[in-house]
Amino acid sequence: MLASHQLERLMCLVASMQRDALVEQFRHYRANFPLDFSDEFLRSTSLDRLRHIFVAVCIQSKRLPADALSPAA
Repeated sequence: MLASHQLERLMCLVASMQRDALVEQFRHYRANFPLDFSDEFLRSTSLDRLRHIFVAVCIQSKRLPADALSPAA
């Protein structure tokens, strides 16, 4: 389980991401289960829904995205 400060950091990071950055995260995120989203899905799904899905992926994987681990984040 991610600690509360990690969850807050994750939520802030994902909320600030635009579609292109979020799609890149989906393509390169190292989850402990397969992520297989089609280009059509990533293009047509609302940005808010993609953010919600990505947060859920991070929580399930118990891993923050690489951007959240940098000192500037």
